[in-house]
Amino acid sequence: MAVTWEISTLERNSSDDGVIVAHWRASDVDGDHSGSSYGTCGFTPDSSADGYTAYSDITEAQAIGWVKDSMGEEAVTGVEDSIAAQIADSKAPALAIGTPW
Repeated sequence: MAVTWEISTLERNSSDDGVIVAHWRASDVDGDHSGSSYGTCGFTPDSSADGYTAYSDITEAQAIGWVKDSMGEEAVTGVEDSIAAQIADSKAPALAIGTPW
């Protein structure tokens, strides 16, 4: 199992094409069991800064890197641990619902 990160969409300033929000999703699947998390990260783009990437040149891998850098290693690990816990809970639920008849 390995968590897959993806970018659902990017919001940008139309005046300078700077990305201001990245919507991300992280997910994993183990057989019939899955887990996922969704969130956003905000940015303040500076088109005059070294390393600025024009919107048309941004790759998904680059945007995922921005999201993970923005979140920090501890938060990324927390998201991935939460997804693993969702899968574990799905495999062995702590709560059973039903009737005995």
